Amino acid sequence: MNSNYSPLIPASILVVDDTPNNVRLLSAILTKQGYHVRKALNGERALATVQEFPPDLILLDVMMPEMNGYEVCQKLKASPKTRGIPVIFLSALDDVSDKVKAFDVGGVDYITKPFHHHEVLARVANHLTIQNQQKILEDQRKLLEEKNQRLETEITERNRVELALRVAQEKSERLLLNIFPARIAENLKKGEGTLAERFESATVLFADLVNFTSLASRISPLELVSLLNDIFSNFDNLTEKYNLEKIKTIGDAYMVAGGLPVPQEDHAEAIANMALDIQQFINNFKTDIGENFEIRMGIHTGPVVAGVIGTKKFIYDLWGDTVNLASRMESQGLPGFIQVTEAMQEKLKDKYVFEARGMLDVKGKGEMMTYWLKGKKL
Repeated sequence: MNSNYSPLIPASILVVDDTPNNVRLLSAILTKQGYHVRKALNGERALATVQEFPPDLILLDVMMPEMNGYEVCQKLKASPKTRGIPVIFLSALDDVSDKVKAFDVGGVDYITKPFHHHEVLARVANHLTIQNQQKILEDQRKLLEEKNQRLETEITERNRVELALRVAQEKSERLLLNIFPARIAENLKKGEGTLAERFESATVLFADLVNFTSLASRISPLELVSLLNDIFSNFDNLTEKYNLEKIKTIGDAYMVAGGLPVPQEDHAEAIANMALDIQQFINNFKTDIGENFEIRMGIHTGPVVAGVIGTKKFIYDLWGDTVNLASRMESQGLPGFIQVTEAMQEKLKDKYVFEARGMLDVKGKGEMMTYWLKGKKL
């Protein structure tokens, strides 16, 4: 027997024919070629066998009693479990219409009886090869779908992580901007160091709540902190209004500066305006228990050194004689008044109303002329 059609792929084949001799002959031919063969002598048995042991290919006779081959094929193609099994019809019917019908019901090939065993083997091998290639393609398609799904999952996860990182970065940047001026925060992010820089012209304001310590003995710590937060939050809003830089709070004292870290020509006016607004706010502010407040403020204008130094718990801070003098103006001032130096009065005398306090013995500086800032000129 010609071995050209020896199976390259192990396969199970179901032979369906109501003529036992045909079944035995086809079984012998196929078995000799290495195929595993099952047999059925009618359509009902064929359908039962296929459901129990689905073959790789079916050789199906057309003319059978009770259920012909066309009907068997239609039932096979109607079931998801068996519709993919290739069916080769074998029949003595040689009319074109019979062949067309075979293909219409789902057959893949048609062999006319009497058949030649070489033809049977060739067509069986051909369709098993096609089926195997289709199975390989289907497996590759499924594998590709799985890879695509994994890739989509990875992309989704990567996008989720990137979004979380962006949110965390934005939160970190917002926190950084709450701690440092924008330009300083940007420099720190770039790793450009924390050395301070000198500003030739800046204005510094210190504000201290009077008798706040005594209030602390009459209310709870949480109430005290909440009250201080309400007051200083209003001060923070004023820094935004006048484009000033909050430096820090120290207990019940508040420090703010103008003209840095970005130079500002009207920094003295901006600080004066904020001080007057603070004065008005405190005059109108009352606690839930009807407590009134007073505030003492001091201002000086001149050169300062500002920056971030050290390696831990960074803070943007100011140093120099201007800072010290502003602090002295506050600590040696009076409740309800804004005390300023002669330098501040000289800078703003054309636009603001000042009242001379007189000579004051300023700690560390000696006798100095000081003034009260009373308001804007009309």
